[in-house]
Amino acid sequence: MFKYETLKKIFFLLSPEHAHDIAACVMRFFSNYCHVVTSFLAQRYFITNKELEQEIWGVTFLNPIGLAAGFDKNATMIRMLTALGFGHIEFGTITPVAQSGNKKPRMFRYPEAESIQNAMGFNNEGMIKVANRIKRLYPFATPLGANIGKNKITPAESALNDYKLLIDEFKDICDYLVINISSPNTPGLRDLQNEQFIRDLFVMAREMTQKPILLKIAPDLEIADALSICKIAVDNGASGIIATNTTIDYTLLENSQNFGGISGRVLKEKSFELFDAIAQEFYSKTILISVGGIDSAQEAYRRIKAGASLVQIYSSFIFKGPGIMREINEGILELMHQDGFHQIKEAIGSNR
Repeated sequence: MFKYETLKKIFFLLSPEHAHDIAACVMRFFSNYCHVVTSFLAQRYFITNKELEQEIWGVTFLNPIGLAAGFDKNATMIRMLTALGFGHIEFGTITPVAQSGNKKPRMFRYPEAESIQNAMGFNNEGMIKVANRIKRLYPFATPLGANIGKNKITPAESALNDYKLLIDEFKDICDYLVINISSPNTPGLRDLQNEQFIRDLFVMAREMTQKPILLKIAPDLEIADALSICKIAVDNGASGIIATNTTIDYTLLENSQNFGGISGRVLKEKSFELFDAIAQEFYSKTILISVGGIDSAQEAYRRIKAGASLVQIYSSFIFKGPGIMREINEGILELMHQDGFHQIKEAIGSNR
């Protein structure tokens, strides 16, 4: 922890995006060329315990803590991130055509609130380049999820075709796909969170593949609207729901920007409130993944007992470092034992 705190002080002298680019460059190098180092890190950080292991969609998840989309946009750091303890990696968001994203500065950190605000805008290298990279890895040691979204220049009436192209490109080289129509950083994207588009999207997707396809929703939806959208998705073939994406509720964060989405600790209760409502309705009917403000074993376990089969983190990884995955997994085991559970499936939804 001391070593990471020292490194963090150095990185936090840089702009958030510059610091991320440097970290990504280092992790890419180790992922591609230093497998001895990644093996050493995996022995230190990756928790393997049968009590945490579960089969979902016929895929083995060795632990329930995953990396949310947005950190490894171009799938360049997968080996290193897995070595640091993540039980699954969600790469992306990927668009059909490469795009540079929104103008800079577009990422802001708030250390005292352990929160991040970003307006990146799906900057990525495009589906062909990323898919070629994944083909050299897949199948991988831990599950890989492809988070997909439409290009900024694609009009709403053509959005379905963007998702069709992406599903076709990634359906055979990932363990699950995530439909991202909830990012606040692509104009008009959240407007696609409507019943007709979601129905059309999942009907189309199910004609293309039996690969698990999940819907990721925004925390800013009214609960009734969120439940309605989730029902349409599940009724038309969605394999799960991820709740939630970043928020545009700027009242949560003092001195925030008036654009972009907020993640991190300040999102915790807002994210949990919506997830809990969704779990109340859909637990046992589909797979639920919770993300948003998870920064401890206690919070991860709260989401699991509420009905989450998996949880994902992002901001807490940046603020607390690689030790957090081990800390959360070991903490979940301890909390499970306190409750008399000896397998994570016993804990999932135990508060329902």
